[in-house]
Amino acid sequence: MLWPGLAQAAQQAGLAPYSVEGDGIPQPLTAVAGDAGRGRAIVANRQVGLCLLCHAGPLPEERFQGNLAPDLAGSGTRWSQAQLRLRIVDAGRINPDTIMPAYYRIDGLNNVAPAVRGKPILDAQQVEDVVAYLRSLKEKEGE
Repeated sequence: MLWPGLAQAAQQAGLAPYSVEGDGIPQPLTAVAGDAGRGRAIVANRQVGLCLLCHAGPLPEERFQGNLAPDLAGSGTRWSQAQLRLRIVDAGRINPDTIMPAYYRIDGLNNVAPAVRGKPILDAQQVEDVVAYLRSLKEKEGE
């Protein structure tokens, strides 16, 4: 159930509209294609994405990678763009018990610091950049 004024709040927060189809969001959130280099930087950044807190990935220069969530290596083989996009936008739609934050959602969240309340963790272009990076991570033959 959506709380009253959700569409208006999302518009004020600058969230691009999207629709979930099955287990993914098939349409990009932006007209500009994602950039895998920028996405890699977001994934590696411990102040922006915090991805490595829970995930490990093919970022050998980054120490202390997580082991609570799936390894990001091979994610481009395991999931489609649409599936990756939904997992970043709102992983709770796939698994209601996930500890992964909703990176592009502002409604229905609890314990949000006042300074960031009503703001997504990532903007639409950052989501697309992370999707582009994760899609570039293909498993090597023989794995």
